[in-house]
Formats: sequence, C-alpha cells, structure tokens
Amino acid sequence: MAVPQNRVTRSKRNMRRAHDSLVAGNPNECSNCGELKRPHHVCPSCGHYADREVIAQANEIDLDDDAA
Repeated sequence: MAVPQNRVTRSKRNMRRAHDSLVAGNPNECSNCGELKRPHHVCPSCGHYADREVIAQANEIDLDDDAA
C-alpha cells in the first residue's frame, strides 16, 4: 500500500498545484456572421469555417414533413 514517506508541507503542495489552474477561453469573431466562436472550430451560428460553409443550417434546407 502506498504510504507517504514524509509529510508534504503546505508550501510544497501549493507549488505543485501552481500550474493546475484553468485558463479562460479565447473566443474569436466569425469572419462570416461576426458571432464569437472557438478558434479553429466551425461557427455554431452560421456553420462556416475558413470562409466556406461546412455545415448547412436547418433553416436553409427544405425538410419534407413526410420524410421524417
């Protein structure tokens, strides 16, 4: 069973945890619609990535009522 050989002081414990903090996100503005999006990800509001449409939005597609 793992048992600590010596007590870890508050200072050493906190120094070890110094790099564990979370960093805030870095949102970028979408070049197509201007909404905030994550860098290197498809825009969730318009579906564009790198100045081209990758995901077609549901309001642009003709959905048949019978098809569902």
